[in-house]
Amino acid sequence: MSTLHLKFPLYLQLIRWDKPVGSLLLLWPTLAALWIAAGGFPGWHLLAVFTLGTFLMRSAGCAVNDVADREFDRHVKRTTDRPVTSGAVSPREALAVGAVLALVSFALVLTTNRTTVLWSFVALAVTLVYPYTKRFFSMPQAVLGVAFSFGIPMAFAAVQDQVPALAWLLLLGNLFWVIAYDTEYAMVDRDDDLRIGIRTSAITFGRHDVVAVMALYVAYLLTWGAIGWHLQLRWPYALGLLAAAAQVAWHYQLIRGRTREGCFRAFRLNHWVGFAVFVGVVAACA
Repeated sequence: MSTLHLKFPLYLQLIRWDKPVGSLLLLWPTLAALWIAAGGFPGWHLLAVFTLGTFLMRSAGCAVNDVADREFDRHVKRTTDRPVTSGAVSPREALAVGAVLALVSFALVLTTNRTTVLWSFVALAVTLVYPYTKRFFSMPQAVLGVAFSFGIPMAFAAVQDQVPALAWLLLLGNLFWVIAYDTEYAMVDRDDDLRIGIRTSAITFGRHDVVAVMALYVAYLLTWGAIGWHLQLRWPYALGLLAAAAQVAWHYQLIRGRTREGCFRAFRLNHWVGFAVFVGVVAACA
């Protein structure tokens, strides 16, 4: 018990309890999809399942990611003090923490329906594969985009007991957003990543990184805007998209100099982009 008491703060650090930005980046598009699938408020049960499940699975993903990246993280200025990298938490401990969180999340999914349960296995597989794609895939952010967008088809599965084409179109649009903000994140560590041989979208885009990020933002907003137009979502949704677009314009100001501080700030503030779109969806479906 005393050992657990001493290790508990390290476990919280492992799952980024003090850095909820990653969970919020997952949460807003998932809840937006939940509202769209239900045509309005989806009910407290599904709201609780997807909110708690999002936080739990993101935390589990952090534990797995830190184990997979522990050798690389030793050479990156921003990540040298992570619990697994520093040796404060063993890889076995980290995987055990991740497994417990994933099992609790799966228990929540079991309260929905069979379709959602089946899709949850696909979501888990993508989450486990992502950390290793940095070793051989020039655009690992695309795999992360699928992982961070999989709450969308699962939301439709939970509400409608099926995953229609609309869910995959929303996922595609959200994929553009994830690649955009995670490229900003990768721009922070580009020098370190080049030195140790990790592949990222920031390296792949090279000197066109800022243009690529802005193009991806535009693709995201246009895709979700077209879907909203097709669904005849009302003017509050358009206002939400405009608020998101205004933030995107500000992000250009933050990243165009390619400074570590500016790129990291743009990444950390991205959840407000998703929040603006989510509020627009809720208001339009009210």
